[in-house]
Amino acid sequence: MGYALKHTKGNRGSKLRSRGRRHLRVRRRVIGTAERPRLVVTRSARHVFVQVVDDALGRTLASASTMEADLRGTEATKAEKARTVGTLVAERAKAAGIDSVVFDRGGNKYHGRVAAVADGAREAGLAL
Repeated sequence: MGYALKHTKGNRGSKLRSRGRRHLRVRRRVIGTAERPRLVVTRSARHVFVQVVDDALGRTLASASTMEADLRGTEATKAEKARTVGTLVAERAKAAGIDSVVFDRGGNKYHGRVAAVADGAREAGLAL
Protein backbone atom coordinates (compact mmCIF):
# COMPACT_ATOMS: atom_id res chain seq x y z
CA MET A 1 0.00 0.00 0.00
CA GLY A 2 1.46 3.37 -1.03
CA TYR A 3 2.05 6.27 1.32
CA ALA A 4 -0.39 8.58 -0.48
CA LEU A 5 -3.08 5.90 -0.48
CA LYS A 6 -2.69 5.37 3.24
CA HIS A 7 -2.36 9.02 4.31
CA THR A 8 -5.11 10.76 2.33
CA LYS A 9 -8.88 10.85 2.69
CA GLY A 10 -11.54 9.89 0.17
CA ASN A 11 -12.09 7.03 -2.22
CA ARG A 12 -9.65 6.10 -4.96
CA GLY A 13 -9.86 8.53 -7.86
CA SER A 14 -11.93 11.11 -5.96
CA LYS A 15 -11.23 14.85 -5.96
CA LEU A 16 -10.44 14.75 -2.25
CA ARG A 17 -7.91 11.94 -2.70
CA SER A 18 -6.30 13.78 -5.64
CA ARG A 19 -6.01 17.00 -3.63
CA GLY A 20 -4.47 15.07 -0.74
CA ARG A 21 -1.88 13.53 -3.06
CA ARG A 22 -1.04 16.96 -4.52
CA HIS A 23 -0.74 18.37 -1.00
CA LEU A 24 1.70 15.63 0.02
CA ARG A 25 3.74 16.33 -3.11
CA VAL A 26 3.84 20.07 -2.39
CA ARG A 27 4.69 19.60 1.29
CA ARG A 28 7.64 17.37 0.38
CA ARG A 29 9.31 20.41 -1.19
CA VAL A 30 7.89 23.46 0.62
CA ILE A 31 9.38 23.92 4.10
CA GLY A 32 9.08 27.06 6.18
CA THR A 33 12.09 28.31 8.13
CA ALA A 34 12.54 31.16 10.59
CA GLU A 35 13.99 33.40 7.85
CA ARG A 36 11.38 32.41 5.26
CA PRO A 37 8.23 30.89 6.82
CA ARG A 38 5.46 29.11 4.92
CA LEU A 39 2.29 30.95 3.83
CA VAL A 40 -0.41 28.26 4.05
CA VAL A 41 -3.72 28.70 2.20
CA THR A 42 -6.65 26.55 3.30
CA ARG A 43 -9.77 26.84 1.19
CA SER A 44 -13.30 25.69 1.92
CA ALA A 45 -16.44 26.16 -0.16
CA ARG A 46 -17.22 29.46 1.56
CA HIS A 47 -14.10 30.72 3.35
CA VAL A 48 -10.33 31.11 2.98
CA PHE A 49 -7.92 30.70 5.89
CA VAL A 50 -4.30 31.87 5.63
CA GLN A 51 -1.46 31.32 8.10
CA VAL A 52 2.23 32.13 8.19
CA VAL A 53 3.94 29.13 9.83
CA ASP A 54 7.50 28.56 11.02
CA ASP A 55 7.92 24.80 10.56
CA ALA A 56 11.13 24.65 12.62
CA LEU A 57 9.22 25.74 15.74
CA GLY A 58 5.79 24.54 14.65
CA ARG A 59 4.35 27.95 15.47
CA THR A 60 1.87 30.18 13.63
CA LEU A 61 3.35 33.68 13.30
CA ALA A 62 0.42 35.47 11.63
CA SER A 63 -3.02 34.53 10.37
CA ALA A 64 -6.13 35.94 8.70
CA SER A 65 -9.36 34.54 7.31
CA THR A 66 -12.69 35.51 5.82
CA MET A 67 -14.29 34.50 9.11
CA GLU A 68 -13.17 37.78 10.70
CA ALA A 69 -15.96 40.19 11.59
CA ASP A 70 -14.94 43.00 9.21
CA LEU A 71 -14.89 40.63 6.20
CA ARG A 72 -18.04 38.68 7.03
CA GLY A 73 -20.23 41.75 6.72
CA THR A 74 -18.99 42.89 3.32
CA GLU A 75 -20.89 42.23 0.10
CA ALA A 76 -17.77 41.39 -1.92
CA THR A 77 -17.20 38.28 -4.01
CA LYS A 78 -15.22 35.36 -2.59
CA ALA A 79 -12.21 36.23 -4.77
CA GLU A 80 -12.22 39.87 -3.60
CA LYS A 81 -12.42 38.72 0.02
CA ALA A 82 -9.50 36.34 -0.61
CA ARG A 83 -7.41 39.23 -1.97
CA THR A 84 -8.27 41.25 1.16
CA VAL A 85 -7.23 38.31 3.35
CA GLY A 86 -3.91 38.23 1.47
CA THR A 87 -3.25 41.90 2.20
CA LEU A 88 -4.28 41.43 5.85
CA VAL A 89 -1.94 38.51 6.44
CA ALA A 90 0.89 40.37 4.68
CA GLU A 91 0.45 43.39 6.94
CA ARG A 92 0.39 41.18 10.04
CA ALA A 93 3.47 39.28 8.85
CA LYS A 94 5.35 42.53 8.22
CA ALA A 95 4.40 43.67 11.73
CA ALA A 96 5.92 40.41 13.02
CA GLY A 97 9.14 41.16 11.12
CA ILE A 98 8.65 38.84 8.13
CA ASP A 99 9.48 40.12 4.64
CA SER A 100 9.48 36.97 2.50
CA VAL A 101 7.58 33.69 2.64
CA VAL A 102 7.27 30.38 0.80
CA PHE A 103 3.81 29.92 -0.73
CA ASP A 104 1.99 26.66 0.12
CA ARG A 105 -1.15 26.26 -1.98
CA GLY A 106 -2.22 23.23 0.03
CA GLY A 107 -2.81 20.92 -2.93
CA ASN A 108 -5.24 23.35 -4.54
CA LYS A 109 -4.72 24.69 -8.05
CA TYR A 110 -3.00 28.07 -8.24
CA HIS A 111 -6.16 29.66 -9.58
CA GLY A 112 -9.08 31.76 -8.36
CA ARG A 113 -9.12 32.42 -4.63
CA VAL A 114 -5.72 30.81 -4.00
CA ALA A 115 -4.09 33.07 -6.61
CA ALA A 116 -6.03 36.07 -5.24
CA VAL A 117 -4.51 35.49 -1.79
CA ALA A 118 -1.03 35.44 -3.32
CA ASP A 119 -1.72 38.59 -5.35
CA GLY A 120 -3.03 40.44 -2.29
CA ALA A 121 0.03 39.45 -0.26
CA ARG A 122 2.36 40.63 -3.06
CA GLU A 123 0.48 43.95 -3.32
CA ALA A 124 0.99 44.51 0.41
CA GLY A 125 4.75 44.05 0.00
CA LEU A 126 5.33 40.43 0.98
CA ALA A 127 7.84 38.59 -1.22
CA LEU A 128 6.60 35.16 -2.34
